[in-house]
Amino acid sequence: MDSLFTFLGGLGLFLVGMQVLTDGLKGLAEETLRKLLVRFTQSPLSGAVTGAMATAILQSSSATTVAAVGFVGAGLLSFNQALGIIFGANIGTTITGWIVALVGFKLELTALVFPLAFLGAMLNLFTRGWIQKTGWAIAGFSLIFIGIDALQSGMSVLESAVTPDTFPGDTIFGRLQLVGIGILVTIVTQSSSAGVATALVALSVGAISFSQAAALVIGMDVGTTFTAFLATLGRGTAMRRTGYAHVVYNLMTGIMAFCILTPFAMIISNWLALDQAGDAQIALVAFHSTFNILGVIVIIGFTRQFARLIETIVPGREGEMFGELEDRLLRDGTAATDAAAGQANRIALSLVHKLERILTNPSARHLGSTDAEGAALEELSDYVVRIRTDPGSPANYRLQSVLHALDHMSRLQRRMAGLREARLSFAQGDIQAAARSLKPILGEIHDGGFTGELVERLDAARQDFRDQRETLRHAAIAHMTEAELDADIAMRQLETMRWLHRCTYHVWRMGVHLENALSSSPKALLITEEHRIEAAQPAPPAQ
Repeated sequence: MDSLFTFLGGLGLFLVGMQVLTDGLKGLAEETLRKLLVRFTQSPLSGAVTGAMATAILQSSSATTVAAVGFVGAGLLSFNQALGIIFGANIGTTITGWIVALVGFKLELTALVFPLAFLGAMLNLFTRGWIQKTGWAIAGFSLIFIGIDALQSGMSVLESAVTPDTFPGDTIFGRLQLVGIGILVTIVTQSSSAGVATALVALSVGAISFSQAAALVIGMDVGTTFTAFLATLGRGTAMRRTGYAHVVYNLMTGIMAFCILTPFAMIISNWLALDQAGDAQIALVAFHSTFNILGVIVIIGFTRQFARLIETIVPGREGEMFGELEDRLLRDGTAATDAAAGQANRIALSLVHKLERILTNPSARHLGSTDAEGAALEELSDYVVRIRTDPGSPANYRLQSVLHALDHMSRLQRRMAGLREARLSFAQGDIQAAARSLKPILGEIHDGGFTGELVERLDAARQDFRDQRETLRHAAIAHMTEAELDADIAMRQLETMRWLHRCTYHVWRMGVHLENALSSSPKALLITEEHRIEAAQPAPPAQ
């Protein structure tokens, strides 16, 4: 019984160590890796490479997958490109097995890991910044190998009681049973890495044969899809597509791995001296990496067709104009901010397009109905207030920009929604000229999004409209006093120019903040006194 408790305790230490290591590595490298993922993921193939590297560094395929979903939500990556990252993440998870096999079994680290665990804990408790995160990663790394040592101790006591004959035999049916056991182990531990480590330990003490261990590893790889499938229940379209893609891909890879197990085992038995310490374990992780790499090689040329299959299995929901916000992303403040920024950008472009249509045909003001945008803004606002990011972090700067953009978008939406009741007149020549000068800018924004050059042109336009508003105001008052202009017409002209100026101002500020929110290198924005005065102008009440 004591040996069983030692084994279970070792498994627990391994799982905790993996979580601590991932948390430390995410703090150290997550932001850099996110930039690299977006920058270098130009195709499914490059996505597979970056996804594998990111997962290997972070030691977490779920962190990489969640980041990919956030990028799709932000419009930074297409679903096809994100699929490459998901495929590559499977390769990245095999690195854990290599670390365990090469370091945990080949090197005697028992005397080293306990002092390292103490050092990591002290760095985490008494330092800040990257040193603190490094300490947390060191502590996690140490716990992993303390756990492996406990696993070996517990398993070695059971060596005489647990032998390859204890498990299903090396037949097709027996291997299928072992695959099922591997799936069950992953479902229970919620970690394929822990399952693979357990299989490596069992193989090292002779409790199972190579073929039995390989069948277990196939099951553990497939078992990760159960967690992915559960995570999709009740989620939005992007998350469900990601989860289903993971399930379908891993099932395909598992079937392929099952088919190549026999020839691989024959090659291993003929070419490798499995009687040497650690050779069997290295062969097992090599098999794990091989079938995952082969899976990517086979599927990468059919990514477009695979994406269409997943989109057929998980179609978009009816009435989904701007996409859905994934609650699961809220666990990762950076990914949630990416998704919120993308949603804000989509709503902003829709508002810009409708404003352009209003200026094209002011008499048909019903074309500018913004009810859908208003509802989407309310939903987005509710989502954004639940996002948590570290103060002073790039994600925090992006989140602040999203909130600023939301304020201006809400003000613009209310001005546009109140257009039906507003007493505006676009007949005056200067107003018509101002509207004509703004329309091309709005059209370019709708077609290609906000760019630095377009934001500068918006800034120039709103300053010009502000000056025209004051000029028109003085001229209108002068004409009224000389009885050359009806007071009602004068007030309508003034209100129209004021409305045009305020709309342009809000579109400009939307662009400034959305550019920063979608940037890979966001900055803390400075709000000048002029902006404070402009922003203080009241918006019409919600309709």
